[in-house]
Amino acid sequence: MSSDSDIKQESVRLFSELKNVSLRKNVKWTLEDCEKIAPYTLEINKLKKEKDAVILAHSYTNPEIMYGVADTIGDSYALSMEASRVKAKTIIFAGVWFMAETAKIINPSKNIYIPAGHAGCTLADSMTGEDLSKFKEKYPGVPVICYINSSADVKAYSDVCVTSANVYDIAAKMPGDKLIFVPDVLMADNLQAELKRRGVRKEIVSTGGSCCVHDKYTEQDVEHLRSEYPGIKVMIHPEARIEICRLCDYVGGTGGMLKYVAESKDKTLGLLTEVGLVNRLEHDNPDKKFIWNKGTCAYMKRNTLLNTLSALQNPSSAQTVVVEENICNRASECIEKMFKMTDR
Repeated sequence: MSSDSDIKQESVRLFSELKNVSLRKNVKWTLEDCEKIAPYTLEINKLKKEKDAVILAHSYTNPEIMYGVADTIGDSYALSMEASRVKAKTIIFAGVWFMAETAKIINPSKNIYIPAGHAGCTLADSMTGEDLSKFKEKYPGVPVICYINSSADVKAYSDVCVTSANVYDIAAKMPGDKLIFVPDVLMADNLQAELKRRGVRKEIVSTGGSCCVHDKYTEQDVEHLRSEYPGIKVMIHPEARIEICRLCDYVGGTGGMLKYVAESKDKTLGLLTEVGLVNRLEHDNPDKKFIWNKGTCAYMKRNTLLNTLSALQNPSSAQTVVVEENICNRASECIEKMFKMTDR
């Protein structure tokens, strides 16, 4: 059990990380808020050492996960790369199921646990490997690119995996004049438009679904930001509808947005993306103001300090990530090809 002095010291550490971050809309973290979570972060960080475990956290998880217990915070690509390098026996993956699955595919000898259990993703859940196999029959010989937000069996039926950070470059390098892109039909539209802008002549055919956060943004969301904050730069994720993306100043994934903000001279920026990234930007850029109106992934927010603690203490079967060997091997080829085709 942690002593009062340990809790006080941990609270001060947490507050130094979270003081510029929103606890909820228009409310920042306080020292008192940090005192409430300090016993849990202390216990989790102690158990990590005892269990030879590391915690990888996606940028859409809660701030107390990212800045209280995570060893690495990142987007899908960065976390995939980190998972491939982990030496520890166990990876606790604070994210959604397809991400933890990807970590298992990349580093199959590790114990992989996800605190939230089978936390889904509307993109990854929009199609199965069998769905993709049937779709491929309509386009024999056409290469298949799958977005990383896909299940292991979809990756197993694909030629190469991509993220929002490398999709345009990898698509341009693929052979032929036609590509199948799954499972994000909205990103497929943005991919087609960007390839055309670059002078790359390829037809994109797609099937699947959309992100339950980014597909909700409308013209009115952009108009509201511009009317309330004249001259504001607005950023959006390419998982949004193309007509909304065209109204914004920057279109890119989480890594791209972090870089854009760090290099921007603007002190106020508008964000049409998940609130977890807003929290990261607040943490990294305390001198800037971020205007965000909506966008919360309920699946990501299922990862909490309590279920992270349980995943370390006594992981349940629902928290344990298992990928069938044949699927794992085939999906691994798809992911490894992404690493090889990505400019380091």
